[in-house]
Amino acid sequence: MLARIFSGATIGLDGVIIEIEVDIANKGFPTFNLVGLPNKAIDESKDRVRTAISNAGFDMPDSRLTVNLAPADIPKEGSSFDLPIALGILTAAGMIDKKNIENSFFIGELSLDGTIRGVPGVLPLALLARDKKIKTMYVPTQNSLEASAVEGIIIIPVYNLQDLILHLNEQKKLEPAPSLSLEHFKSYNPIEIDFEGIRGQETAKRALEIAASGFHNIHLKGVPGAGKTLLSRAFPSLMPQLEREEILEVSKIYSIVGLLQNKGFITTRPFRTPHHTTSRIGLIGGGTHPTPGEISLAHRGVLFLDEFPEFPRSTLESLRQPIEDGKICISRAAGSITFPCRFLLIAASNPCPCGYLGHPTKKCSCSFHTIQLYRKRLSGPILDRIDIHVDIPPVEQEKLISNEKAESSSVVRERVCIARQKQIKRFGHPTTNAEMSSNQIRTLCKMSDAASSLLKTAITRLSLSARSYFKIIKISQTISDLENTDKIEGKHVAEALQYRPKEE
Repeated sequence: MLARIFSGATIGLDGVIIEIEVDIANKGFPTFNLVGLPNKAIDESKDRVRTAISNAGFDMPDSRLTVNLAPADIPKEGSSFDLPIALGILTAAGMIDKKNIENSFFIGELSLDGTIRGVPGVLPLALLARDKKIKTMYVPTQNSLEASAVEGIIIIPVYNLQDLILHLNEQKKLEPAPSLSLEHFKSYNPIEIDFEGIRGQETAKRALEIAASGFHNIHLKGVPGAGKTLLSRAFPSLMPQLEREEILEVSKIYSIVGLLQNKGFITTRPFRTPHHTTSRIGLIGGGTHPTPGEISLAHRGVLFLDEFPEFPRSTLESLRQPIEDGKICISRAAGSITFPCRFLLIAASNPCPCGYLGHPTKKCSCSFHTIQLYRKRLSGPILDRIDIHVDIPPVEQEKLISNEKAESSSVVRERVCIARQKQIKRFGHPTTNAEMSSNQIRTLCKMSDAASSLLKTAITRLSLSARSYFKIIKISQTISDLENTDKIEGKHVAEALQYRPKEE
């Protein structure tokens, strides 16, 4: 007897339908064959399924079993096929009525006692099932909140195999999870570090405000203890809330790597801080079966690279294309997978190995050769892809001991949100000035005569590359948006030019 069960797998950020076919032969020795390019985890499911069925109070068919995961040319991995395989066997054996599994989608890992464990990737699979017009989706209880955030499909949480079998045989009813709208998950993170408590560093704060408004990459360079890390960790308090499309993109990434943890949706911008010993694959993604790296986990949020020059040069060079394109394409023999990675890069570094080059009172102990080797760890193309460069001096003594409060993050954030709304209105959809193409710059950025004249002079005197030229216009447009003006003025271009890297 033949049975068919619908399940799914994720490839990149998208789900694909996997049809599980189970055949119980009338003749032949009792064997359990699993085909369709399964990996080791799926191959081991034979023992989990056999034991779970037995412990749930049902008999495993004493016949030749063949389970096919179709389409057979797609490699399958993970333990999420345990539940549909078990149901396929019971249906083929006549213990479950076929009509009760029609137009249904099943996913989950089986424990030996029949309990169903949570699995990663439920959110993109729920979206897939809805798009394929599947009526009902059965998911582990741990993943029910994540799946119930998808509208247009009935989500039924399942705790163990026995309850599900009784439900499918109409002997016990399982209640569907309540449908939750996207607004249910929206919330603001409490501000951990407020700009109000950071003394001095007005230039750096202004640069970070511009970066948050236009989603510009920024490099903070200064002596130890100047506040680079503190300012960077306070930066999320300036960021506006994620838009609906951004929430879906970010949540799918976190679901696939198993970091959603039944939160439903990720509604606050990610802030990722990988250590400088992180490998290249850990940073950009990859592996035998490609998974998202830190740059994808920081999608629509912040990637903070502290001690920037301490990262291996090959690792930093791998960031060139992702910074420019906002996506990373990982190619393997089996095919290519693309992950989104539109992140805001905050890089923090010291001016030299000892950190005190240029300090007003402390003397640098590094030789000229050592300093040059240290600077060469950061290539010109990487630095050229960073929009804003800020030198951070030590905090002045008077400001450090002063009790006067600085401007709070909430006040700055209001200005950032207003500037972001101007950008959404300009482009017609949620995007930022940093993402503008050269054609959009020419058609959408209006400049005064003084601004154009100053920019022409800068091209000649500073030998600006084409990338630097367009970046200055983007930063100038963001400064204009913060001041709520209709044109880019000369003072906006002048300020943008100040954020170019200083000649060493």
